[in-house]
Amino acid sequence: MSAGSSLVLRGGAAHDGDRLSVRDVVIEGSVIVDGARPACAGEATVVDVKGCSVLPGFVDLQVNGAMSVDLTTEPERLDEVAAFLPRTGVTSFMPTVITSALDDTLRALEVLATTSLRSTSAKSLGVHLEGPFLAPERAGAHPVRHLRPPSLDEVAGWCAGHRPAMVTLAPELPDGPTVIAELARHNIIVCAGHTDAGPRELAVAASAGLSGVTHLFNAMGALSARHPGPAGAVLAGDGQTAALIVGLIADGLHVDPIMVRMAWRLLGPERTALVTDCMAALGLAHGSFMLGDTSVTVGHGGARTDGGVLAGSVLGMDEAVRNLMAFTGCSLAAATVAASSTPSRLAGRSEIGQLSAGCAADVVVLDDEGRVLITIVAGIVAFDPTGRCDAVRAGGSSWKS
Repeated sequence: MSAGSSLVLRGGAAHDGDRLSVRDVVIEGSVIVDGARPACAGEATVVDVKGCSVLPGFVDLQVNGAMSVDLTTEPERLDEVAAFLPRTGVTSFMPTVITSALDDTLRALEVLATTSLRSTSAKSLGVHLEGPFLAPERAGAHPVRHLRPPSLDEVAGWCAGHRPAMVTLAPELPDGPTVIAELARHNIIVCAGHTDAGPRELAVAASAGLSGVTHLFNAMGALSARHPGPAGAVLAGDGQTAALIVGLIADGLHVDPIMVRMAWRLLGPERTALVTDCMAALGLAHGSFMLGDTSVTVGHGGARTDGGVLAGSVLGMDEAVRNLMAFTGCSLAAATVAASSTPSRLAGRSEIGQLSAGCAADVVVLDDEGRVLITIVAGIVAFDPTGRCDAVRAGGSSWKS
């Protein structure tokens, strides 16, 4: 888009929180402006998106990798992952580093924080450290040998350099609440995950500064009649845990569709943040890949370790949105809240996740089958496989009030 011009997405059903309404979405530079008319003087590029849905760009807070890249062991290849994500409608994400040796964790934090991204890549919101303060019994695909008890000294080491944006830990571990409070003091978002915490332990953690729960139902104590576990505590939504935002992997493998439907009915879009937990196989065919230093085989049963444990997913966020609608019967507007504004709220980033004037011009356009047609990152067209935007630019379309 040239200086002195606007980009107008005309005639689509645009997201307005709890509904979609036909209106123009106008982008001026890197922000969304009032749709009445472009804020600038001069010619506007108009893209006809009638019959399509115009949504805030998706936000994924758990991305382990894609296109053969594992971000824990190859953080210098961050832009390869970030460049792929707009194909799935993702405009902002948290590169995720799983449990690893301390030196490897510190290296990944530094490299991921300092690697430059192209303007057509999804934007990094900072690193999500998933581990190493996890319950050994709930390690999942994380290497048990690298798990460590919560440590204020290790947190101080993170904060002395390029600190993470989010940390997943097991709050029931010794010094868990103390470490949560210290992380929160540094404005680091803390989520409970890979945990056996019960309702009381989660309530204490929430009082200390816990904000969310990582991949509900997965790698946590089971929900049962006499032991509600982490899931039961969150779903009941009592007291301190009532405000926790819950990550949910809607691929149909990590969580049965019936359980997705139950969680959705109890939590709704304001407390559900769709995540993909995607790993290096995203965007590629079946085969062998790495998650950290663990070998993973991807086939029809998903991404699994040699022991058969699920190890991330090959789920794209656009597919997660379609799945959530199919599993729960919810509207596209509601699913979009779970894929955009709720994760951005958990991340503390009010400038993304909505199509309001003054917000970042991060936009995804879906066709009538819910597939990505156009993705725009900070006003730059990042994905446009049919060339709609190029064709319009060539034609010189201009604004008409």
